[in-house]
Amino acid sequence: MTNAADKDRVHRLTRSLGSILGEQELLTDPADCYSYGYDNSTLQGMPVAVALPESHQAVCAIIAFCNRHRMPVIARGQGTGTTGATVPTDAHSLILSLQRMNRILRIDRDNRLMVVQPGVTNQQVQQSAATQGFFWPPDPTSSAICTIGGNLAYNSAGPRAVKYGTPREYTLALTAVTGDGRTIRTGTQTTKGVVGYDLTRLLIGSEGTLAVITEATLKLVPLQPAKRTLRAIYADMHSAAQAVANIMAQPVTPCTLEFMDKGALTMVRAEAPSGIPSRAGALLMIEVDGMESQLEQMADQISAAASNEGLLDMRVAQSAQEVNELWNLRKSLSPALRRVAPKKINEDVVVPVSRMPELVAQLEQLSAKHGIQIVNFGHAGNGNLHVNLLYDPNDPQQNTRVNLCLEEVFATVLAMDGTISGEHGIGLVKRDWVARELDPVSLSLMHAIKQQFDPAGILNPGKTLPPADISGSE
Repeated sequence: MTNAADKDRVHRLTRSLGSILGEQELLTDPADCYSYGYDNSTLQGMPVAVALPESHQAVCAIIAFCNRHRMPVIARGQGTGTTGATVPTDAHSLILSLQRMNRILRIDRDNRLMVVQPGVTNQQVQQSAATQGFFWPPDPTSSAICTIGGNLAYNSAGPRAVKYGTPREYTLALTAVTGDGRTIRTGTQTTKGVVGYDLTRLLIGSEGTLAVITEATLKLVPLQPAKRTLRAIYADMHSAAQAVANIMAQPVTPCTLEFMDKGALTMVRAEAPSGIPSRAGALLMIEVDGMESQLEQMADQISAAASNEGLLDMRVAQSAQEVNELWNLRKSLSPALRRVAPKKINEDVVVPVSRMPELVAQLEQLSAKHGIQIVNFGHAGNGNLHVNLLYDPNDPQQNTRVNLCLEEVFATVLAMDGTISGEHGIGLVKRDWVARELDPVSLSLMHAIKQQFDPAGILNPGKTLPPADISGSE
């Protein structure tokens, strides 16, 4: 097909799609479509059009149309993902923006659940749940703007996962549209149910490659009435990791257990006065929640578990002001990183907790080997490290070195029985590494599952799974 004929076909398709949706639900002007072609990664694409449906029925019609005409369709929320999962790679792709499907449909206090559309933000869910005395445990850093659809697409959790788990544990049911336009309803409205295969958990984390979620039933948890915040500073990462292992082995599970390594502390100290000892090698931020009458004892247990020979300082906040003071150090890290390296690479690898000191030591060696500054922080209770590689993307030599360094970071993580992604997803950025983590039989089954849900392969093609010829699938 000639380029002119190809353009004519696309024009006819978008015109037909416009007759299905109406003028207010379809964008075709390149100036309007441009901002839908990128996410929070460094990748950029350009869709041929953007659909803005407001109902499940409209999503069904869009996907059925795209299936008939073999038009790639990429579901999208607010674009806060970091792996290029919503970036179009085909010039004929349609972006299916779910931002207008942003209603909370029902809050059922008696059954501790909430039914929402995918465009609702995490913050809106938390605020609405709080009016009834509940919360939804997943709390990504971008909760103010990220959508529930995006949280489910990536299985994004956040700091509270150490105690409460991920979206997979707090989603009871889904309504979704498969790649050929069929509606499926998964799960139950109850906390128990074993009828059939667990399609709910399968769809969560699939990055829109199997079906497009249009409704979710979320499992809510009662708000804890009180919280206590602690900050522990250690001489080295080994001491901090031992403290984490000790904390996680005793009965009181913290609701937050975050860490910063020596590189992160050095960066924050350079940005603003922090009062952190110059010989500090690691820091833990710890929070416990529960009844007010229990908190002092709980904090004492955590403090005892966190105390070892490497502990330099332990502080327990006694007021809201002190809580803010303790958290200011951690909160200042991300702005500092953006100022120093606005195009940094941020990977969210995970290793067994006991191997965290080994990984940090290996990362220090890789930093020196490749001449790339590496700063680490993350969710210590899960062994989930955010590995930040700081470099100048306009420097060709640094570009080469950072890519070689990243290859070795992933290889090191896999050699430690870890995983290349804890909550950021796979998208395009990590796709070709998937075959190194998963075995060929598992990948073959996953390709077969994709084929069943999306026979024409139109849903977010080229994402999450490597092509069959790379993965060894047939």
